[in-house]
Amino acid sequence: MASATADVLLLVDIQNDFCKNGSLEVPGSLEILPPVNRYIAEAQNKGWLIAASRDWHPVDHCSFEHMGGPWPVHCVQDTPGADFHPDMELPGDAIRISKGTAFDYDQYSAFDRTGFGGFLRDRGIKRVQIAGLALDVCVQASVKDALKEGFEVTLFANATRAVDGDQAEQVLTKLAGKGARIVR
Repeated sequence: MASATADVLLLVDIQNDFCKNGSLEVPGSLEILPPVNRYIAEAQNKGWLIAASRDWHPVDHCSFEHMGGPWPVHCVQDTPGADFHPDMELPGDAIRISKGTAFDYDQYSAFDRTGFGGFLRDRGIKRVQIAGLALDVCVQASVKDALKEGFEVTLFANATRAVDGDQAEQVLTKLAGKGARIVR
C-alpha cells in the first residue's frame, strides 16, 4: 500500500507528563503546540501520513529512578500522564507508536525495535518530518535513527524543546551535521 506522498509527519512524545505540570516537564513544552497543530493541518492537506510516538511504560520501568534509571516515574501505561496532550490536534487515524513498553529495556527513538522504519518503507515513505519532545532525548534519538534507516529528515526547531535548554543549539547543530535539515 503506497502513501499519497512520500512524507510522514512524526510527532514525538507530546504527552501530558512531558508538558506543563507533568512529572517530567520539558521547559517551554506548551509553546510547541501552535506550530505542531499547524504542521498537522499542513500534513493533512498534503496527504502525508501522520504518526505519533509515545512513551508507554509499565510500572517499575527500568528508566525510573527507583529502579536505578535516570528519570522520575513518567508516562505509565493507561494513566493520564501517558495521554497525548489534549491541545494537540492529533487526527483519529494517526499512527500511534508505543515505546518503552518492556520492563527491562528503554527506547528513546520511535524507530528502536518498533518496526516503524519498515512500516514506512512498505508505504513508499522517503522523508520524515519531525516535531515533539524532548529535543535532547527522544527527538534527537528519533532523528538519528531515521537518518540511519536512510530517510531524509527535517526537524522543525520551532516545534521542539529540550529538557536542558542550554543544550538545544548544540543538539540542532549536531543533527544538522549528521544530515538532518533543520527548519527554523
